[in-house]
Amino acid sequence: MTQTLKDDVLAALREPGHRIPSTWLYDQRGSELFEAITRLPSYYPTRTEISILDAHLADIAAVVPTDSLVVELGSGSSRKTAPLLRALEQPAGYVPLDISAAYLAEAAETLRAQVPNLPVHPWVADFTTAFDLPPDLPAHTGRLGFFPGSTIGNLTAENAHALLRHCHTLLGDGARFLLGIDLDKSPEVLIPAYDDPEGVTAEFNRNLLVRINRELDANFDLAAFRHEARYFEDPPRIEMHLVCERPVSVQMAGESFELEAGESLHTETSHKYSIAGFTALAAEADWVVSHQWHDAESRFAVLMMQSTPD
Repeated sequence: MTQTLKDDVLAALREPGHRIPSTWLYDQRGSELFEAITRLPSYYPTRTEISILDAHLADIAAVVPTDSLVVELGSGSSRKTAPLLRALEQPAGYVPLDISAAYLAEAAETLRAQVPNLPVHPWVADFTTAFDLPPDLPAHTGRLGFFPGSTIGNLTAENAHALLRHCHTLLGDGARFLLGIDLDKSPEVLIPAYDDPEGVTAEFNRNLLVRINRELDANFDLAAFRHEARYFEDPPRIEMHLVCERPVSVQMAGESFELEAGESLHTETSHKYSIAGFTALAAEADWVVSHQWHDAESRFAVLMMQSTPD
């Protein structure tokens, strides 16, 4: 990882907008809190995506070549991954990638128990950078990228394109890529998904400050910040912010920063797509959408893509 937490936090505090990359939300505690978020009543993406996958597993498996290696970006819950792996015809192995080594090890162990005899190759990597795959993977197999959870929406269009291009290179011509996208919808549905009444997302967001204080010896006052989710129409997206409720002085790495009441740290963006819009974005990175599935309310879509020659 070329950029460190220290680099990114200092850059955010020095620049207007105070944007911290969302990957830093996911230390072990952050990953655990996000898993809890996915089970909340207001957080529709996970249960909707699972229902789509469950309903169409046979259709999905039918278009994935036998003996394919499955590479999952941002390995998370086995609630989606294990059923997919069991549905595939003789998968060659499973490569979960995650930025959190501790969470990755736990997820890989759970998966091994749920899908016995499947080779599992956990790999610590940040998919927002130019990552590599493990060097000892089986050769001469098909490859299936798996990117559930609408996580690609956390990237700007430019970075999403770069990731899709990089995955095209890593997975190769003819590879398949199965991913979820959250579709644009009413703010009345979106806002509660990112600002739940139980306060779990607020704790998830503030945990970033806990991490910064712990790892960088900073002195963020957690009580001075409140969590806020904001909806924007162009482009359609939700932004998560930590808003100062009073003036705050922060000391870190030998520097002092002053934040005024009302200023915020921008910690995450989640872009919302139309199927046509994402299909066009994928085509620019040499992926063609071959199949699409969505729920009855068109809240969420699961797309199967195939790589085309450069």
